[in-house]
Amino acid sequence: MNELKVYNPATGDLLAQLAMDSTELIETKLKAGHDALTVWRKTSAYERSALLTKWAALIVANKAEIAKIMTEENGKPLKESLGEVDYAVSYLTWYAEEAKRIYGRTIPASSTNKRLIVTRQGLGLVAAITPWNFPAAMMTRKAGPALAAGCTFIVKPAEDTPLTMIRLVELAHEAGIPKDVLQCVIGYGHEVGPVFTTSPYVRKITFTGSTPVGKRLISESAATVKHMSMELGGHAPFIICEDADIDYVIGQAMASKFRNAGQTCVCANRFIVHQSVLAEFSEKFAKAARALKMGNGMDEATDIGPLINQKGFDKVVFQIEDAKAKGATVLAGGNTFADHDKGTYFVEPTVLSNVTLDMNIMSEETFGPIAPIIAYENLEDAVAIANGTPFGLAAYFFTDNYKRGIYLQDQLDFGIIGWNDGLPSAAQVPFGGFKESGLGREGGIEGIEPYLETKYLSIGQL
Repeated sequence: MNELKVYNPATGDLLAQLAMDSTELIETKLKAGHDALTVWRKTSAYERSALLTKWAALIVANKAEIAKIMTEENGKPLKESLGEVDYAVSYLTWYAEEAKRIYGRTIPASSTNKRLIVTRQGLGLVAAITPWNFPAAMMTRKAGPALAAGCTFIVKPAEDTPLTMIRLVELAHEAGIPKDVLQCVIGYGHEVGPVFTTSPYVRKITFTGSTPVGKRLISESAATVKHMSMELGGHAPFIICEDADIDYVIGQAMASKFRNAGQTCVCANRFIVHQSVLAEFSEKFAKAARALKMGNGMDEATDIGPLINQKGFDKVVFQIEDAKAKGATVLAGGNTFADHDKGTYFVEPTVLSNVTLDMNIMSEETFGPIAPIIAYENLEDAVAIANGTPFGLAAYFFTDNYKRGIYLQDQLDFGIIGWNDGLPSAAQVPFGGFKESGLGREGGIEGIEPYLETKYLSIGQL
């Protein structure tokens, strides 16, 4: 039987060897999830709500253990892992309440002998593919609304970080959620994906990851006309206007850019700074970046952990070298550390100035701790730079001028916008992007809609 080996990206230590699910076993699990719908759909909204609430409580009770698992397999600082556990729980508690707010309606008929009724129901078995960068929150952000809606759920975690998700599923079963209602599969994406997309049992695919993989899943699902939710790539602009409070901006920029070593889909990737505050921002931002401590996430003093693997490391190194070759100046960091024998890869928090639009880092999503700074003089130019990408997930701008702020909110083609806010994500708000950054929304009241079908009933001869 094939095995999946899970390593600590900070030390190279082997954490676990997991049995890989065969195609036959995955298909068996899919049928079991489909068959479990018969019973799960009959549970009341209050029963589903209570089970989600109990699951959330068990995660809270095991918070320290889950955070430790996450840091060991993902590399992020332990304090960030603890925060992610809370974030993951917030989706379960939110959708435990939303389960009780799935409303239908009665529509006035055009004749007196009819009654027209609309109801909502879970659409069926949902297959999820989750990323390695937020292994807990990205799972509960999908499972919470799916289970609340009355769907059954099967999830494939990222190969680099399956252990966090496995523990979450164990706790869900301990909470009383039936094993066939919430399942997991272990395997490589390129092998599991086609099984999900071609299965007649799966009615919805929900995916968080790269845009190229998302496009492939959409294409492969066309033959069976599956519902799709896609949270894909981003390339977030961070616009700093001339009236911005730079000291406040620095704190927000640090949180947005360097969380999880810059390995997030919504982190600031392009710092677009007004010429009048360029020198002040660049100096203070570089100083703050140099103060960050790089190391093992289990060390309480660590601010920046390792990159997840060599593929991610190689891309970051390429972007730094490409920028330098084209004239960028390194204001902070710039050094990289690879131990290929151990499989550990670190990049110093890096700030680049004198950046130009022809540099790779300005056109391709960065998944690492690199912050390129480019100047602008006219706000229209800043908007053009910000929108000059096929992605439209998150954007940030900083100004205390309300007219300027409303203008930017109107002009920026992004699904999530932070105005003087570098961390806008929350369970109660819709998360998702424009253009090639995805389909649908996760979180908020909008987040349960993609898991529901609308059924219309016309009753005659009253």
